[in-house]
Amino acid sequence: MKIRVGVIGPNDSIEIVKNAAEEFEKIEIYPYPYVKVEETNQIILQNREHVDQWIFSGQAPYYYAFSNGLISEDEGSYPPLNGNSLYKTLLEAQIKEQKIFKRISLDTIQEHEIEAIHDSISPLEILPFPYTGYMPAQDIIDYHVNLYRKGEVDIAITCIQTVYASLNNLAIPCYRVIPDIPSIRLILQILKERGESFWYRKAQIAILGIEMFQSSSEEQFYSYKMKHQELELKRILLTYAELINGSFVQIGDEDFFIYTTRGELELQLKDHSLINLIKESHLHSRLNIRIGIGYGITALEAEQNARKAIQYARNQENPAVVLVDEDKKVTENVSMEQQLSYYVRQQGSDWEEKLKDAHISPTVISRIQSLSYHYKKNHITSQELAQWLKSTERNARRILSELERLKLVRICGEEQSGQKGRPRKIYELKLHS
Repeated sequence: MKIRVGVIGPNDSIEIVKNAAEEFEKIEIYPYPYVKVEETNQIILQNREHVDQWIFSGQAPYYYAFSNGLISEDEGSYPPLNGNSLYKTLLEAQIKEQKIFKRISLDTIQEHEIEAIHDSISPLEILPFPYTGYMPAQDIIDYHVNLYRKGEVDIAITCIQTVYASLNNLAIPCYRVIPDIPSIRLILQILKERGESFWYRKAQIAILGIEMFQSSSEEQFYSYKMKHQELELKRILLTYAELINGSFVQIGDEDFFIYTTRGELELQLKDHSLINLIKESHLHSRLNIRIGIGYGITALEAEQNARKAIQYARNQENPAVVLVDEDKKVTENVSMEQQLSYYVRQQGSDWEEKLKDAHISPTVISRIQSLSYHYKKNHITSQELAQWLKSTERNARRILSELERLKLVRICGEEQSGQKGRPRKIYELKLHS
């Protein structure tokens, strides 16, 4: 299995990366050259399905892609520019121009690297333009041009190919810093390991547990109509199993399991929401279903997690999709717009100390914490908590009382309910500390 690495950058940078990658037998390079950084957008959109990881020629294209939501942090990287790369460029400039440069303008390279150079070449005056993230090329060009035309620098040194070309067209002496081979190889090694990890993750077992249920208003008795409805539901589920290359199994009268891999399921979830599957099932069969998904390293772990997910789905008022992964992270897809994640386990010595005498489960606490983030609220009443948890207000008061005993909430005020009786207490959540 080879990891497919897409290389984005100018042609000369891509050639350097290809040379550095020759010693990696398990990496296959896919070159995607550009003239302008902005072309990164189209490159990724058109080729993301052919690539496992991306390596960018530098900071500019990487952060352009990241800031525009084209990649996540774990889908790509770039080789950092360091003092060695700058030393090499300075030496090249001085040999070619047959003179010693004492005043230079420099972009992109971070200040700690520049300070190290100052320590070793003290007569060198560097006017830096470091930045984080993505900076439009024109801003960098203007910086170098202004300094040179004011006579404050003798030469410009840039890390951006577009800047390099523009300054040369303006007859401003300019040299370009490119990453060194060891830096590129280090990043390729990281991307290889990350790519392998993703492939193993895609190969994980995924089990969808589907449970039929009837609302309290629906009559529950045997009829030919009910059997026809069940057959229609099985047809829809069998079609979905085929879509995700899964194995379809019926257990009893009301439970179904689809066995597949995480990679196959996640691929289809991009375009085929399971909430839509629930809606389609009800539209054609008039039956309600809830779905629990379990991921696991083994089939046993995946099935256990799928059954846990179904249990959590039963707590929802409406048909829902719940996922439990190998880390016991629970994700509730209550709708296509709303998604809530929390952990079954609370880890760490601080939590262990706080919860050792608790009379409520860590799952409840984690869910309240996630709901607090979701609703962006840190102050609640028992009525609001009851709405969050879809429980009674009496149960919410019991939970808040226990959290107060554990010092995970504190009473910070009261509010009038608008009716006779005592005012409601307002609690401040202290779960995020």
